[in-house]
Amino acid sequence: MLLAIDCGNTNTVFSIFDGESFIATWRTSTEWQRTADQYYVWLRTLMSLNKIDVAIDEVIVSSTVPRVVFNLRVLCNRYFDCRPYVVGKPDCLLPVDVRVDSGTQVGPDRLVNTVGGFDLHGPDLIVVDFGTATTFDVVGRDGAYVGGVISPGVNLSLQALHDAAAALPLVDVTKPAQVVGKNTVDCMQSGIFWGYVGLINGVVERIKDERARPMKVIGTGGLAPLFQQGDALFDVFEDNLTMHGLVVIHRHNKEMGN
Repeated sequence: MLLAIDCGNTNTVFSIFDGESFIATWRTSTEWQRTADQYYVWLRTLMSLNKIDVAIDEVIVSSTVPRVVFNLRVLCNRYFDCRPYVVGKPDCLLPVDVRVDSGTQVGPDRLVNTVGGFDLHGPDLIVVDFGTATTFDVVGRDGAYVGGVISPGVNLSLQALHDAAAALPLVDVTKPAQVVGKNTVDCMQSGIFWGYVGLINGVVERIKDERARPMKVIGTGGLAPLFQQGDALFDVFEDNLTMHGLVVIHRHNKEMGN
């Protein structure tokens, strides 16, 4: 039984994979101070509440927060009696090449999305992920990660507006009824929503022009369905792309005898 852990800057997702499908998925806030014991009590409580009685014996981790990895390793060693695969570490093999400048460290979440996207949809992809940052990852003809774009995330931009301008409140991210707002909240919501629609369309078109070939656009992340309402931004939305990528990477390592 495989436990896949995706640790982002804001949230951490735990999913249990039985070899065919995910039987449970839970989300918690990312806190580097959380101990292995706390993770285990939290996870076991949720498993018990959902009447899931399985023995976890394999774990794979993707973490954009390096300080979290140590306690996740302890969790695996102490409670699951296994050594986890950690994406981005030398002992975790990838089924695709990474073609970036020498010395560049690519975020593990971006590598996992590349693997998941290629496995589901083949080559020549642009994966747009709405997280703490909004990222665009380019998958080449042979499935290799060949680079991308990083821009500020939606909620990060809203927080920055609120922090820098005392008169601007924190607002929810939603599609406004019209572009031109009649009050401060409507104006901010319009700026964020249509501003990001324009950002996504613009960056995607420039990537396609630069690559000079047809490319499929994959949307993922919590806010992707919302922004799909604004325009035909994505060819397909994949809610479980990162978790699928983790399963593919785990399977690749087992097949390679790693």
